[in-house]
Amino acid sequence: MKRGKKYLEVAKNVDRTTLYDPAEAISVVKKVAVAKFDETIEAHIRTGCDGRHADQQVRGAVVLPHGTGKKVRVLVFAKDAKAAEAEAAGADFVGAEELIPKIQNEGWLDFDVVVATPDMMGVVGRLGRVLGPKGLMPNPKSGTVTMDVTKAINDIKAGKVEYRLDRANIIHVPIGKASFTEEQLSDNFQTLIDAINKAKPSSLKGTYLKSVAIAPTMGPGVKVNPLKLV
Repeated sequence: MKRGKKYLEVAKNVDRTTLYDPAEAISVVKKVAVAKFDETIEAHIRTGCDGRHADQQVRGAVVLPHGTGKKVRVLVFAKDAKAAEAEAAGADFVGAEELIPKIQNEGWLDFDVVVATPDMMGVVGRLGRVLGPKGLMPNPKSGTVTMDVTKAINDIKAGKVEYRLDRANIIHVPIGKASFTEEQLSDNFQTLIDAINKAKPSSLKGTYLKSVAIAPTMGPGVKVNPLKLV
């Protein structure tokens, strides 16, 4: 992959052979986030898990203390009193069966997170082929299938992020924006790592956190010493 001059210039700030302490890594990441927009800072965590085994799945959600810096649009599938509750709690969109054709046939996806009450999962299940591949399917483990729609919406708006293994057993999670202070990014990163450490499968033998890197949207990744994260 050919890199531009700007990328190559800022990449000089990163020693590719060094495993940085978390605070130092965040300091370097802020230096290499030089795009003309407020870049998202992401953590990329390679695990020793094998997600093909059910007992080695890592999945959950955590509220970052300083949020993600992104305005999150929430769609809630609910009826009657729960629909009214969702609207009162600040959901961006609330509906039921009538949303199925809009999403399935018209390709409407102007939302970032989907919440559903348990009684609506039969309806939402019909959208599995559309929502599943995009990581938008509600799930009890991430707190998005719940009767407490107010708490779900409040948590999401406050900066709740989901983490899960991808096919390569890597977890990718945003921890904030380049405009955040180093302290804010450090707090968010540590909160995420604490949650992922707690989610370590008991059946896992060997190393859990194999490699960890923090990177801005357009810049190079900075390796973090995983031994400092246990």
